[in-house]
Amino acid sequence: MTTTPHFTRGLPPREPGLQLARITDELADQFRGTFSRTTVAQFVRETYRLLTASATVNVHLPSLTARFARDRLIDYGKAAGLTHVTCPQVLFICVHNIGRSQMAAALLDHHACGNVTVRSAGSQPRGDIPATITTALAEKGITLRNAYPKPLTDEIVRAADVVVTMGCGDACPIYPGKRYLDWDVPDPLGQTLDAVRGIRDELDQRIRELVSELHGDAI
Repeated sequence: MTTTPHFTRGLPPREPGLQLARITDELADQFRGTFSRTTVAQFVRETYRLLTASATVNVHLPSLTARFARDRLIDYGKAAGLTHVTCPQVLFICVHNIGRSQMAAALLDHHACGNVTVRSAGSQPRGDIPATITTALAEKGITLRNAYPKPLTDEIVRAADVVVTMGCGDACPIYPGKRYLDWDVPDPLGQTLDAVRGIRDELDQRIRELVSELHGDAI
């Protein structure tokens, strides 16, 4: 007996394929002159498989696939020297990419004001971002929009200038020419809001120092 893959249940049999084809068409047009449609299609299919493996809700998979595939193609282009990027890029990694790495990425994006490219990923991405984290960030005027757990992929590491790990051991590959930092910050998952506030403030201080180092000016 053939088992229907879980990400296609409840959908017309060809619907996922049609959605991925539309995403491929849009990204191939966007990256025309940099990547062939074949390369774009490969990234789209792989991205969909990666996100499907850790998804808890599948209804948003097509839109998440489009966003993550786009980021991966941008990073692949930078790592391969196909595009010229001047602003520094920072990657935050934790285990599930729903706690420390998401908080740190949101804080850096807030403080850097568009002058740093920010990425986050998980060595074992899964789950949903807890309300305590979104609440703690909102108290600082930071709205955590469109955040979702993402897997750690090779091109994301290669494109980063600074890689910050938090509690994910040796999951991140080491490449020469990059700055690696390991931040010993408590895991906010399962903590009270007060505890998460303390973790937020510790990350905030570290982020401010990092921005100052990256741009040479204190904020």
